[in-house]
Amino acid sequence: MPRINQLDAHVVNKIAAGEVIERPASIVKELMENSLDALATRIEVDIVKGGSELIRIVDNGEGIHPDDMLLAVSSHATSKIKDADDLFHIHTMGFRGEAVASIASVSRLHIRSRQPDADTGRELEVRSGQIGEVKPCGCPVGTRMEITQLFGNTPVRRKFMKTIGTEFAHISEQFSRIALANPRLHAVLRHNGKTVYELPASENLLDRIKMLNGTELTDKLIWVESEAGPCRLWGYVGHPSLSRSNRKLQYLFLNNRWIQDRSLQHALSEAYRGLLMVGRHPVAFLYLEVPPETVDVNVHPTKTEVRFEDSQQLYRLLLSTLRTKFLSVDLNSNMSLPRTEEGQPDVTEAEQNETREQLLNWANEQVKSWQPEPSRGHSYSPRELAAVLERTAPFQPYPELANSSSLSAKPVTDGETPSSQSVPATGLSKAIQVLDCYLITETEEGMTIIDQHALHERILYEQFRERVLNSAVESQKLLVPLPIEMSNREVEVLLDNQDVLTQLGFGIADFGKNTVLLDRYPVMLAKANMTNLIHDVAEELDRPGKKPDRRDLIDHLLHTMSCRAAIKAGQRLKPEEISSLLEQRYLFHDTHHCPHGRPTALTLSRADLDKQFGRLG
Repeated sequence: MPRINQLDAHVVNKIAAGEVIERPASIVKELMENSLDALATRIEVDIVKGGSELIRIVDNGEGIHPDDMLLAVSSHATSKIKDADDLFHIHTMGFRGEAVASIASVSRLHIRSRQPDADTGRELEVRSGQIGEVKPCGCPVGTRMEITQLFGNTPVRRKFMKTIGTEFAHISEQFSRIALANPRLHAVLRHNGKTVYELPASENLLDRIKMLNGTELTDKLIWVESEAGPCRLWGYVGHPSLSRSNRKLQYLFLNNRWIQDRSLQHALSEAYRGLLMVGRHPVAFLYLEVPPETVDVNVHPTKTEVRFEDSQQLYRLLLSTLRTKFLSVDLNSNMSLPRTEEGQPDVTEAEQNETREQLLNWANEQVKSWQPEPSRGHSYSPRELAAVLERTAPFQPYPELANSSSLSAKPVTDGETPSSQSVPATGLSKAIQVLDCYLITETEEGMTIIDQHALHERILYEQFRERVLNSAVESQKLLVPLPIEMSNREVEVLLDNQDVLTQLGFGIADFGKNTVLLDRYPVMLAKANMTNLIHDVAEELDRPGKKPDRRDLIDHLLHTMSCRAAIKAGQRLKPEEISSLLEQRYLFHDTHHCPHGRPTALTLSRADLDKQFGRLG
């Protein structure tokens, strides 16, 4: 067995850096938190090539004392705590004294800092753990840290870095978390000289959320607030109509620190149980304030996971707060939801007039879109109903698809008898709709129950897929491009995949200020909500893990697009729409399952029905 060796400090720092400094985003997080602990009110972050060439953090905080410059780059040296008891009364973002030393051991670090009462500043350079000499310099009050040659002395670590776009996406996410946790902070993020975010200090959290995620999202947020003993919960949660296919827009903050906690995420999901479709996740910006002594933040190298003294109390607080709030608001309304936030100024008369005008406009729109339901006073006999259906002209929910040359059904020539495989002569084009979700029809086998959304989703997927493979996707050009507000990451993902989107029939252009312009879209998706669809496409393109090849990526996007454009559960269909949907079922080989694998239909045989009714004898 090999002998045990005592590792030198340089190797120890490199090992520690592997835990703390995972990628460039880790450096941005650690240094921005140091700036906050130094009481900075303005932080500027400059990034070049995703952080692989340059990371610069400049703040206007209290600066570093000249005599502490060398200690600042030493391991386990900190101004945040003095003894073990302080670990249970943490009021700062950092406390271990590892971050700067870890950064210095795997990069070239240049520090300039000056305190308010000092005439000059001090500068220090560390190259891969080799500490230079502290020198006087001229600089403004605060601290500037500049990192270059990241992982230059550890080529293996550098090899594991992802693309520039991916690394900057992680940086942008860390920046957003800190900006959301500290709305009174003036924060600036630049990439390759271009300003990505310029977030002025604000007393209003909603303004900060709006600048990061756009107006369309903030218009559907609901203010929540409650207390339980020494614990306080407050923030915003999304209306059930505002959901995402992943949890990226679920922000949980504990004492102004972004955290991940499965228990709290489960409570959030439970609060929305029954309000969201399967596979959808709520949007939330929630803030917890608890006494520092009741939580242990020293359980994870990056301090993103914590241990609560009483996690069940917080679970109940979050769950009950949201459920109580949902019971007090009209979740069926399309109106912008009322929001109040502690510390906001009183509403002025001008704002009241504007709100009144918005309500009147909304009411007018509701009146215009209202249609009387069919009279229920007359019921058709089966013979009368059959006669009505036979007189009804075929109708396509998406008329342009019926005339598509890409459909697999062959045209019928004069004198030719239609194939029995096209639409079976079983009366299947006639069905009744129940619960505005299922279609029930009689077949030769017995009775078939069809999920209208799953079937239509499969039909759209097959039609869209065939057109994409044949490069025959037709696009509708908009006379006036549609602006869509998104997060910076979503914009970047869409612009990086413009070739794929073009192949699918979309036209996307950058409009600046976290906005893209949609100037054309596939004709097949004319009835879809384009804003929601583009958000879902961006989420699909930004899935974590290994990026799929182009063919798989397009297939994933087709799943998303067909699901978004398909008839929804709860949508009432006209008889001609039902007939059209059922007839299209036989235009493709596999319509037994939707693209996500759910069955489109279930069949109950005559024998099954007889058995249920005791007719077996």
